[in-house]
Amino acid sequence: MPRKIIHVDMDAFYASVEQRDDPRLRGHPVAVAWGGKRSVVLTASYEARPHGVRSAMPLYRALERCPDLRVVEPRFEAYREVSAQVREIFARYTPLVEPLALDEAYLDVTDPLTGGPSATRIAAGIRAAIRARTGLTATAGVSVNKFLAKLASGLNKPDGLTVLLPAEADALLAALPTADFHGIGPATARKLAAHGIHTGADLRAAPPGELTRLFGRMGEHFSRIAHGQDDRPVQPDRAPLSIGAEETYGEDLRTAQQVRAALPHLAATVERRLHRADRAGRVVILKLRFHDRTLLTRRVTLPQPVQAAEVLARVAARLVTPELLAGRGVRLVGLTAAGLTAPVPPQPTLFGAAWEEPRPR
Repeated sequence: MPRKIIHVDMDAFYASVEQRDDPRLRGHPVAVAWGGKRSVVLTASYEARPHGVRSAMPLYRALERCPDLRVVEPRFEAYREVSAQVREIFARYTPLVEPLALDEAYLDVTDPLTGGPSATRIAAGIRAAIRARTGLTATAGVSVNKFLAKLASGLNKPDGLTVLLPAEADALLAALPTADFHGIGPATARKLAAHGIHTGADLRAAPPGELTRLFGRMGEHFSRIAHGQDDRPVQPDRAPLSIGAEETYGEDLRTAQQVRAALPHLAATVERRLHRADRAGRVVILKLRFHDRTLLTRRVTLPQPVQAAEVLARVAARLVTPELLAGRGVRLVGLTAAGLTAPVPPQPTLFGAAWEEPRPR
């Protein structure tokens, strides 16, 4: 029997909560972000998006693009409360719920607790219940696996419901740019493009062995999702062990200064992902892959868990020295937060405390 998978994604979640709770924000472009110059946008309202304001964008750039942007500091207790209400609704229908973040989850409704056999009707009922309970809208995608359900939910946002069957997905996947495949980030898409792989059709035509050589086990996954295949189960209460980001460069980075300059962008991505997962990291891990494909990692354990991109980048930058590079060109830089816990209030004296010396892993 084909599985019945729903992907539910709250629409502009943090910004929507702020607009719900403060009528003065309704109808106006809103960004949820800390107020510092180095802050990044956590969520932008749909009124802000036509101005080019997006999540993970530096706040100063968002304000340049939209001078009327109303910036609101995040209130994570409010977001957690709404998230708990939404998950209570999910639990009415199935115990197989895999949260991806406060605002996003997969549900396996192949054998639902209630709602009948139609996954489409269940998704519609969930969306209606969310609106009634929270006053917010959610978009849902329905399909036979997680990859296609996630793809479906992105086709009709905000406040949409899309059913995507494998036969209907075939032509869509063939024409889809690789950068739009969930799980293929910008760096991987560039690497694929360098080998002449630009679309799902190109990905299908690539020999699986070549994809495995280039990307390891993920190459096999890329080949399968290009055909709409995804046998990953929905895993209830799956907590991430670490959250990170990495970038592969077309030209090797040659100096410690160049490597340090790459860190703020990676740190901004990690910060956004930590916020979405409602986690903070106590361990900062730097990953370097050199031109000869050798891999090196260094880590620092902090006295308090952190989320802020500025802190993550600063800690990682202290690990990058000319002696560490030893004259080798760097082709990949990665930054990861591990030792994940619930966030704690910022500690102004964090860097006055001692931490463990960096050590190889």
